[in-house]
Parts: sequence; C-alpha cells; structure tokens
Amino acid sequence: MTTETMTMAAALNRALADALTEDERVLIFGEDVGALGGVFRITDGLTARFGENRCFDTPLAESGIVGTAVGMAMNGLVPVVELQFDAFALPAFEQVVSHVAKFGNRTRGAVRLPIVIRIPYGGGIGGVEHHCDSSEAYYTHTPGLTVVSPSTPQEAYSLLRAAIASPDPVIFMEPKKLYWSKGLVDTSVTAELRQARVIREGTDLTLISYGPSVPIALEAAEAAAPGSDTAPGRSVQVIDVRTLTPFDDTTVMEAVRSTGRAIVIAEAPGFASVASEIQARVFEQCFEYLEAPVRRVTGFDTPFASPKYEHWYLPDVDRVLDAIDTLHWED
Repeated sequence: MTTETMTMAAALNRALADALTEDERVLIFGEDVGALGGVFRITDGLTARFGENRCFDTPLAESGIVGTAVGMAMNGLVPVVELQFDAFALPAFEQVVSHVAKFGNRTRGAVRLPIVIRIPYGGGIGGVEHHCDSSEAYYTHTPGLTVVSPSTPQEAYSLLRAAIASPDPVIFMEPKKLYWSKGLVDTSVTAELRQARVIREGTDLTLISYGPSVPIALEAAEAAAPGSDTAPGRSVQVIDVRTLTPFDDTTVMEAVRSTGRAIVIAEAPGFASVASEIQARVFEQCFEYLEAPVRRVTGFDTPFASPKYEHWYLPDVDRVLDAIDTLHWED
C-alpha cells in the first residue's frame, strides 16, 4: 500500500503512469501532452519515462485525435486522449456521438472501444468562455458513454484507473479548479464506475453534487451544521455522484428518502442540465418521502462570465444556504 499527499494533477499523472506500466496496450496522446506535459502538466514526464511511442503530441485537430483513437481501440489498443479544454473538445463531438458512443451497439458488442477521453472542464481559474465551459450534459445525453467527474485526488486516481480498465468508452471530466487541491491518495484503493458515494452523513437534508461543486457542498454542510453561525442548525448529508451516467439511482434515492429534502448543486447552466435530470429522478422516485420541493443551485443560463464576474456566476456557499432556507422548515 502506497499512501501520500498529492494534488489532483499529481494523482492523475500517477494513474496514467501506473496504467502505462501495467498494460503495454495503453497509449496517451493529444495536444501538447508530450514534451510539455499538457497545458495543466497532467502528463508531465510521461514521454521521458515511457517514450514517444506511448505518450505523444498530435496536431491541433480534435476530431482527428478522437478518430485515431477509434481506429486504435478497434485494433486492440487502449487509447487515453486529452482534449485540452472543455470547449476545445467540441470539434470532436461528431466522432464521440457517431462512433465512440455507438460502435458497441452497432456491432452488437462484437467491437467494443476501450477509449478514455480526458476533458478539463468548469470554471474557477479566471479563464474566458472557451476555457471554462461545463459541457457534461452533452455527453450524458449520449447513450453508450460513461461520464465521470472526480472531486478529490483520491477519486481522481481511482476513477481514472477504473476508466482505463473499462472495456467501453469513458468521458473523464476533470475539474480544472481542483487540479491544485491536495489530499491523501492510496494507490491500492479501487473505485467502481457507476457508483455514487455518501461522503458526509446527515439527517435533515441531502446535498447532491459532483466534480467541482462537491467542495462547495461540503462547505455549505459545515456552515449549516448545528453549532455553526447558522441558526437553526441543520444536519446535512452530502453525496458525490462521481459517475454522471450511468446514474446510481440506488445510492442517491436511499439518501434522499432518509432525509426528505434535497438540493442539487452544479456549475453548469441549470436549463436541460445534469442537475435537472437528477432533480427529475428524485421527484419521480422519492415524491412520497419529500418534505419540500427539490431545489437546484447552478450556474446561470448565460455564456460563462468573464474572470471579473466569475465569482457571481459559480454556485457558492451563500447560494446553497439560501436554498436550504427555502425547504419548508417547520421551525
């Protein structure tokens, strides 16, 4: 067992290195992932360690990157590609929807594509619109894809290892603002795709979140707790969804039924979003247990804000506490 403190970026780098070491079929490629080590340095040192045949740069052609990965996967390799920023991934969207997601179904399972597409996403870094989008809903709406978003260094390591081991395609959404967050990472800990986790127990309400918004949920739960400055205090449960699709209804619905109240937190605009889908599923499956309507705290239905106004756009603790106050408390 190896446990050490590292950033999320370092945890992802370790996961890639361990996968390259253990499976000679694994390849890593994308824009600037070779000598530079990626724009966020996630692949730093991998070319020097494993050679240019295992981790290499590509032209600035996202559709070509993913199309190449499809051909490689069809021929027995395990490609892990990086699409440098969330909005930069959109030129590859046709490949993802038409081929990556559908090939297994098209061939009745005869040809499966073990591809991992890594996409840095979300705000919190003072970037502009093409660098801070939250595009997860596009991928979750596409049957045939597993969509994952880690919230801690441990989750980043374990989920990326699980994604690379999957026989089917995984869209791995990496929260950019959490790249520099630190935590303990045990490289012997495995993760199950398609499984949410209760990361804080509580009895009064459930906060449901994923990726970059999980730390906000935890901060809000602490701020609302009995004995804090918030009166009256609330015992708040927090769920990290982890895998956005396929969605873990069992864990989420059991949690909501136990508290009777729920709020969904996500950075993406609220309309037609992952948060909307979670809200709808909770209403459908937990209606008779609910003490109040299920609320959402999301980004606004506008293009992503400029760096100066980013803090107004992104969900924060105050917005979550305001939503908690609306949940029809008898006291």
